[in-house]
Amino acid sequence: MPEKVFCSAVSSYPWTLRSNLLLHWRFGALTMLAFLGMAAVWTIDGCNVKSFVEGWRFRREYLTHGHLNLTYTDEITLNLSYIPIRNPSSELDFQLSFPANLTNTQLEPEPETETKREPETEPEPEPETELQTANVLGSSESYQNLTQPSWISVELEPNLTSNLLARWLAPGGEPCREIRSVEIAIPGLDGRQLIELPAGQTHEFVFNALYDAGKPSCLGGDYFETDLSGEAWKSRPVVKDFGNGSYSLSLQVHPDFSGDYNLSITLLYRHFEGLKLSPARFAYNKELRKIPMKFYNAASQLPQLQTCRKSDFSREVWAGRWTRHGRNDDCQISNDGRYRCLPPNFRCRNPWCDGALGKLESNGWVYSAHCSFKLFSADSAWNCLKNRWIFFWGDSNHVDTVRNILNFILNLPTESVPRRFDMNFTNPKNPTQTVRITSIFNGHWNETLNYQGLNSLKNDAFRDLLKSYFNESTVPDTIIMNSGLHDGIYWHNLRGFTVGARDAAAFWAEILESIRRRGLTPPEVIYRTTVATGGYARTMAFNPSKMEAFNWVVLDKLKTAGLLSGVIDDFDMTFPWHFDNRCNDGVHYGRKPAKMKWRDGLIGHQYFVDIMLAHVLLNALCAH
Repeated sequence: MPEKVFCSAVSSYPWTLRSNLLLHWRFGALTMLAFLGMAAVWTIDGCNVKSFVEGWRFRREYLTHGHLNLTYTDEITLNLSYIPIRNPSSELDFQLSFPANLTNTQLEPEPETETKREPETEPEPEPETELQTANVLGSSESYQNLTQPSWISVELEPNLTSNLLARWLAPGGEPCREIRSVEIAIPGLDGRQLIELPAGQTHEFVFNALYDAGKPSCLGGDYFETDLSGEAWKSRPVVKDFGNGSYSLSLQVHPDFSGDYNLSITLLYRHFEGLKLSPARFAYNKELRKIPMKFYNAASQLPQLQTCRKSDFSREVWAGRWTRHGRNDDCQISNDGRYRCLPPNFRCRNPWCDGALGKLESNGWVYSAHCSFKLFSADSAWNCLKNRWIFFWGDSNHVDTVRNILNFILNLPTESVPRRFDMNFTNPKNPTQTVRITSIFNGHWNETLNYQGLNSLKNDAFRDLLKSYFNESTVPDTIIMNSGLHDGIYWHNLRGFTVGARDAAAFWAEILESIRRRGLTPPEVIYRTTVATGGYARTMAFNPSKMEAFNWVVLDKLKTAGLLSGVIDDFDMTFPWHFDNRCNDGVHYGRKPAKMKWRDGLIGHQYFVDIMLAHVLLNALCAH
């Protein structure tokens, strides 16, 4: 606020007639003093009053937090041990003094009553009344959830592609056209020294995006990267965009993992700018909040996770988490680049997974979503895959996953697999068990080139190649496909990609229909969503903002075409590990282990995220 200019007051003198000789001199002096007094009044009006007005108009200031980079640390000073799981306790009784606890992120926030403010802090009325809506949505009123808590869930909205295109094209009106968010205001979290939340409940906080004048934005489409991390928990809090500059953030931690956490919120892109063909120069990439908080054990309990069944893979969008159930802080990388931190028979804790956690080579981490996953032994995997034909169609991450299935699960040492192959594999312990795996790279119709993605289907020879595998007397049992990172580079905009996704869905619908006409059972189609690119790649043409939108569009088109048999949300699985390059090289999470200098400058890399994906794929293939 401009400093006030204090102007000296003008003193007045009594005028007393003493003699006629002094009359004219005193009259002249009085005239001069009156003129100076008028000038002083004008000065007060021009400086001090203006200062008060400016101070009234620009009274609100928002705290800007410094930029911090999240890093994955696997060096914690503990010996090999189980991580203790806390037992629920009903003795804790904390009074909540923070925003609403809601049970379902699908509920629309109800307008809250605006709290009264002191008259001297009321803002000057302005014509931009639509901007004030966000303040009502962002009220810090509290609601207590009295129902049985449930797990956070997310669903694709109806008419997703058309609605997404409409929001992407919306200019926002004249007052909003040039607005770009630079900050946020979270009334329920900002300014609090100690934030304590009961575990098990869903805590939804509505917040506002702010532009550089410190006022609420009236446009949606900002892309926020969120992370909730504790000693034994990593998840991506769900963000919902209301389209008017206001958003909601939903937090949830299971009571077994109560303790200290950090919530980080990073603004990566503003108003769909990550969907541009060359988005790097538009990246904002600023961490706006890093908030310490504590989740305490409460009486409420979430429903126990069950091992995934076939029907569980019908869920199109997942909201899972990584939990840790053991650790060895003395673990060193081996000469072959692997991290065998826990014994191979180190068991996972029920209900978070079922099987030998040590074979995941994650130093205790495991992923679960709306259900938990079985970790397969070689015998159980061969019993599932015997005499089956699995057809992969996707980017080079598929290539890594197939190689990791062969090496880490089926006990078939394999140095590498090509981008395009069709092979039969035999169980070395039981020659009667074989599985046929076909993998066709879709980054380009020429397997040695890149950056065509779904547009590769425009090539007639490539289309004929794919059709040839489904014209045999037998056809694959399952197709596992994804759109791939190459689409992020090829397609100029979202509108173009929706056409490519529509045409791809039509192509595969034609293939499946031709199989039905031949009297054969068509294969199941499982869509594996594209990964969240990591570290430096977060601002490139295949950035997480674009890939998540592209995932939604493909799912929408496949669903509309009646093709989807199941979904594996690898985007949700990889997101908690995408902030740096410890678990990825930017675009791959399953590169072959090697005791070599990695992208981040360290020796070796973590590869367990893709090993987890391999087990999730087997769950989808083998579940009943």
